[in-house]
Amino acid sequence: MSLAIQSTSSRIKDALSIYMHKRVLILLLLGFSAGLPLMLVFSTLSFWLREAGVDRAAIGYFSWIALTYAFKWAWSPLVDRMSLPIFTRLFGRRRGWMVFAQLCLVGAIIGMSYSDPLVDLERLAICAFLLALASATQDIVIDAFRIESAPEKMQAALAAAYQVGYRGAMIVATAGALTIAAWVDPGNDGYNLESWQTAYFVMALLMSVGIITTLFSKEPTVDTKSADENELQLKLKFAQKYPATIATPLAWLYSASVLPFIDFFKRYGKSAILILLLISCYRISDIVMGIMANVFYVDMGFSKEEIAFVSKVYGLIMTLVGAAFGGLLIVRYGTMKILFLGALLVAVTNLLFAWQAHIGYNMSFLTFAISVDNFSAGIATAAFIAYLSSLTSSGYSATQYALLSSIMILFPKFIAGFSGVYVDAFGYVNFFIAASLIGFPVLILVYIVDKRTRHDDDITDESNEVSVTKP
Repeated sequence: MSLAIQSTSSRIKDALSIYMHKRVLILLLLGFSAGLPLMLVFSTLSFWLREAGVDRAAIGYFSWIALTYAFKWAWSPLVDRMSLPIFTRLFGRRRGWMVFAQLCLVGAIIGMSYSDPLVDLERLAICAFLLALASATQDIVIDAFRIESAPEKMQAALAAAYQVGYRGAMIVATAGALTIAAWVDPGNDGYNLESWQTAYFVMALLMSVGIITTLFSKEPTVDTKSADENELQLKLKFAQKYPATIATPLAWLYSASVLPFIDFFKRYGKSAILILLLISCYRISDIVMGIMANVFYVDMGFSKEEIAFVSKVYGLIMTLVGAAFGGLLIVRYGTMKILFLGALLVAVTNLLFAWQAHIGYNMSFLTFAISVDNFSAGIATAAFIAYLSSLTSSGYSATQYALLSSIMILFPKFIAGFSGVYVDAFGYVNFFIAASLIGFPVLILVYIVDKRTRHDDDITDESNEVSVTKP
């Protein structure tokens, strides 16, 4: 019995030791840098606008700024294949782009901190758009950096660590920002512009975490031989029809923008459409619910301090546990099974907020709902990041991952833009029930994609066996 206990204890220690790897810790901090800006143009901004007196419908439409993330594939080829003057020379291609994006983020957040939605809503919108643009660019580079920094067997742990940092930063950008705003305005007797401006300025200072981490990290070594050869062949091909001044940039543009998509569809064939459909719908339940979450808390009568406390303490703890647990589950059971589990948990937990809307103000139940919701989101997102990472190929990782992660939020963000109108028409209870129900068809998609890709892999293996044994 003691030997069995020692053996089990040893396996647990071996499984957990991967989280102490230097690469994993770097991704933890870079995840923080990636997650912090998102909430500043999402739920925290919604809270600020609502407290300032902006109507719910306008807040819903304002959330479309975050659609910038859905179109990052459009400039991802530049990040993937283009060198930045000075930055690339000093830090390398990936790290150079990261430092550049992070400096732009600091400037955009400071710009928001000097804005007033009641006086000049357009200025705030412009700064928020620039923030989303720089944040999406940072996401492109960090995703490529993560995929290229470690072998495939470590991707689950990297994804989990990234998710812990990402979700932790999201909580800092929501609960932390609310806490700062409440501290600046301790009376809490109404809207105070200075409190929100101070909160956003502090968020700008926290971006230094990402900058410092990038400066002390190591530039990944990437095998771009195949991509470079393809570009060279295209250059020679175009040189037969066009002058060198045209052939060279045309070959680069085609190689950077078109070949990554051709490579993806060539590798997955007919299954590619199903994979893209799954990616576009996987987070729909979570995103649609999230845009109205803080607005819901305000309307239910919860104070900034209460929301900040619940999110910061219980939400953060359960996010860390969920993401780490999800990483271990992926190693043990595989990505697709945990992808299914995560989608199921996220859809079911939205029903907790429907019950919260039914019973009204209740701190105990809110604590329970947010804790369970964050735990589920940690598992789901860790599995989803690992799944998206497995779909990319060397040489095109930034472009392909940007395309996949953009598709991930395009449809859900568009639907979420109407969430304020839906709540006004049908109320919060019906809204959260609907947000839950639209998540269940995703389970069917996960099952179909898993079955189809397994079938395709079996056919490929059989073909390889035939080719090897053929006389």
